[in-house]
Amino acid sequence: MMRRREFVQKGLAGAALLLSRWTPTTSGAESGVESRIEVLPDEPLGTISPNIYGHFAENLSGVIYDGMWVGENSKVPNVHGIRKELVDEMSKIKPAVVRFPGGCFADSYDWKDGIGPVDKRPKRTNFWAEGEKADAPAAHKYDPNRFGTSEFVRFCKLVGAEPYLAANVRSLPAVDFYRWVEYCNSPAGSTTLADVRAAAGSSEPFNVRYWGIGNESWGCGGNFMPQEYAVEFRRYATWVPEFGQKLAFIASGPNDDNWEWTRGFFEEMLRKGKGQLRSIYGIALHYYTWNLSRGATKDWFKGKGDALQFDVVDWYELLREGDVMESLIKGHWQVMGEADPEHNVKLVVDEWGPWYKPGSEATPGDQIEQMPTLRDAVHAGMTLDIFNRHP
Repeated sequence: MMRRREFVQKGLAGAALLLSRWTPTTSGAESGVESRIEVLPDEPLGTISPNIYGHFAENLSGVIYDGMWVGENSKVPNVHGIRKELVDEMSKIKPAVVRFPGGCFADSYDWKDGIGPVDKRPKRTNFWAEGEKADAPAAHKYDPNRFGTSEFVRFCKLVGAEPYLAANVRSLPAVDFYRWVEYCNSPAGSTTLADVRAAAGSSEPFNVRYWGIGNESWGCGGNFMPQEYAVEFRRYATWVPEFGQKLAFIASGPNDDNWEWTRGFFEEMLRKGKGQLRSIYGIALHYYTWNLSRGATKDWFKGKGDALQFDVVDWYELLREGDVMESLIKGHWQVMGEADPEHNVKLVVDEWGPWYKPGSEATPGDQIEQMPTLRDAVHAGMTLDIFNRHP
């Protein structure tokens, strides 16, 4: 197979190479600028990971309660309490992986509240409760914990996805993370938590592979400095029993071009030796596209553009902001390579998409719910194309 340099130097003609030369003019004066497109169909970038096409479910407003979970006794068609229409549609998509329970919700969540007998599960204040309207359903403000680990894993099995669980680093100790792995993966009859799992209808282990060690630990997940978070990551990821399942620990990364977060995290990890990098499967990048063309500012809830009222300028502005994703991937990948030149640690983008100001909710009052349009579909296609170029 001919490589890029040899290919271009030989100047092969035909479908394999398309050259387009043009001479732009400025005020009638010709310039010598040349533009060239090289199409190299026989030079692969790599196998596209199916995990690129994963999904994310956070316990936020109607996402879980009403969206995914309607209850076994609901008039809405369901499969063991899980909305059947959602199962049917997600099964068509065949998602590779689904992440739960957050998001910011994850670092306020105690997984032990969502296991065991349903009538004994406690109600807890939802992380997002303060943003709910006065007339919002009680389940949106106070988590009934009816949809817990076993229910989520059941949903994943129904739609053919692998579960990806985000652990609470901000407000739970490391031993609770260890026990959560034990609940999910210890063999049938081997531990007390395996018996609790069996009582919920799952005697065989879930074999959960993907585990997030916290979420957005620079902010809602603990307000850490990168070096502080690296210390926590080492503590949570050390000597966790695998029960025959190779565990993939995903570190909390930045949400923008904060190269110093990525650099600081890796530098602190390496203070204990290069072998520490073996504990990291990937580092997570989050990036949301905010349309700022109308003078808006990056204020979480007030500074975004409108989901439905937009013109041509807004179209291009959203896509311009979305295209930033590629520079973030390239930039953080380069920084990661400083500490990990072999690139054994993956870059995981597990939150992304447009984000608009409130007002387009299909269900009035549902926080951060927004009505998608063709503009969002184009943005999603563009983003997935970026991911495919970095497979």
